[in-house]
Amino acid sequence: MAPIARIAEVTERIARRSHDGRARYLDRIARAATPTGRRGGLGCANQAHAFAACGPTDKARLKDGITPNLGIVTAYNDMLSAHQPYERFPELIRRAASEAGATAQVAGGVPAMCDGVTQGEAGMELSLFSRDVIALATAVALSHQTFDAAVFLGVCDKIVPGLVIGALSFGHLPAVFIPAGPMTSGLPNDEKSRVRQLYAEGKVSRAELLDAEMKSYHGPGTCTFYGTANTNQMLMEIMGLHLPGSSFVNPGTGLRDALTTEAARRALAITALGNTYTPVGRVLDEKAFVNGIVGLHATGGSTNLTIHLIAMAAAGGIALTWDDFSDLAEVTPLLTRVYPNGKADVNHFHAAGGMPFLIRELLDGGLLHEDVSTVWGQGLRGYTEEPGLAADGGLAWRPAAEASGNDGILRGMRAPFQATGGLRVLHGDIGRAVIKTSAVAPERHIIEAPARVFHSQEELQAAFKAGTLDGDFVAVVRFQGPKANGMPELHKLMPPLGVLQDRGRKVALVTDGRMSGASGKVPAAIHVTPEAADGGAIALIRDGDIVRVDAVAGRLDVLVDPAEWAGRTPAEADLSGNHFGVGRELFGAFRASVGRADAGAAIFAAA
Repeated sequence: MAPIARIAEVTERIARRSHDGRARYLDRIARAATPTGRRGGLGCANQAHAFAACGPTDKARLKDGITPNLGIVTAYNDMLSAHQPYERFPELIRRAASEAGATAQVAGGVPAMCDGVTQGEAGMELSLFSRDVIALATAVALSHQTFDAAVFLGVCDKIVPGLVIGALSFGHLPAVFIPAGPMTSGLPNDEKSRVRQLYAEGKVSRAELLDAEMKSYHGPGTCTFYGTANTNQMLMEIMGLHLPGSSFVNPGTGLRDALTTEAARRALAITALGNTYTPVGRVLDEKAFVNGIVGLHATGGSTNLTIHLIAMAAAGGIALTWDDFSDLAEVTPLLTRVYPNGKADVNHFHAAGGMPFLIRELLDGGLLHEDVSTVWGQGLRGYTEEPGLAADGGLAWRPAAEASGNDGILRGMRAPFQATGGLRVLHGDIGRAVIKTSAVAPERHIIEAPARVFHSQEELQAAFKAGTLDGDFVAVVRFQGPKANGMPELHKLMPPLGVLQDRGRKVALVTDGRMSGASGKVPAAIHVTPEAADGGAIALIRDGDIVRVDAVAGRLDVLVDPAEWAGRTPAEADLSGNHFGVGRELFGAFRASVGRADAGAAIFAAA
């Protein structure tokens, strides 16, 4: 099928599948919307509480109820480098609102954990569930119903999806997402990866490893590799919730401040009190989600979004499936090479032309829906311009560059890095899984080898250090799904597997856990569904079984006699140690109610 026809077919399929749920959602947000906002309908005591701490000017404006009030939902903390810049943003937003004759208030804060800090630690088992906690906290923040629009300050892995889910629960409100931007480039990502692998082999000291890490993660802003955080930023732009060209502007710059100020103005301009009402529940429609998935494939983005986009869409009454991702990947070319799919970082991508160039190429190639609603108000074509600073300190807009500034990082549709987006859905005896192949050498897209079964990444590391991982093998790391232990990312697996692969071994990973945007050169079938703790067939695999991971045919099979396979009893694991400590005991209800990975791994029912 031709690419344009495939885009149309998948979009229509999603719309048809979602018809009833989407209709119920749109009816609900239509009933929640009022031409003059909900603040005026609150009782006098309620209103007085809402602006008791405001200054005289803001208090008068809020009392009269004729100017918009902007809610700020922030994930600020100064432990996350990506979120530290947000400390200044509320004041910029309040000042922009005041200059526009309106008001702005911090509606509430949401938690923001750093997966980089919790990698390989017990806290990582709260990571995926933190997304739904953030959605709940967003709903609490906006429940006062005293806001006419909201801006959302968040960047990282679970934070943006959680904010989107929460925003969609108030889908009658306009929502503008404001990025903080990436930190400036530090130690090159491939050098960081090299030092990590040398440390895994015992060839460099811990002090040398820490020095390399500190040179990589060295200042305010998002980590510069193209992981989940930066994939989130790409999505918010290509789905129309950012200002054009704003995703990858460094923090602490005049341009970053000007974009933040303009984002606040834009949120105030699209409330129900004006003539360009743009509720977020209508911005994020079926076409917007297809655009997001196309962007995910075209950039080789994080596999975490195969979970998060499904959960985000469900909050707006839209039913996505992994098959939608797979079908769109087949017709979407890979246009970027950013680490871990290349050596460049997101600053290099931005300098080469960035999002405006990418969106223009995909639009002109017929792979994106142009006729969508956006917070910028010009359809998606408005996102083919990039911002700069004008002489007066405001914004000046110019068309995207005609050609890439570096075709080793960013390319147009005529000469892509590869014909497809490099993400496949696997099916077979073991269940369904996702594999990201854009960073995997073609000769490793099919691996067939004996299984080595582990119930934790620590077990695999111990086997590596003991020298017992000999020959070719498929590492099966199970009981890592959402019901088992919250589905942590398993990044501690990559250095030892990478070392063995470099030694000439054929290795692959099969797991019901996650690997995220840092999935690299080792073929990894992840998010295996059903998971081991939910009766999945991955619990039937035994050491020595021949497992075949075939990213070409889209298969995930175990080559065992069918009669023997049918007669096996699933393995069990003692997970009690994963359910207490570091707050994990508080999340028992989440583990009990969470859905499958291919349904978004959420605790919420679909809208």
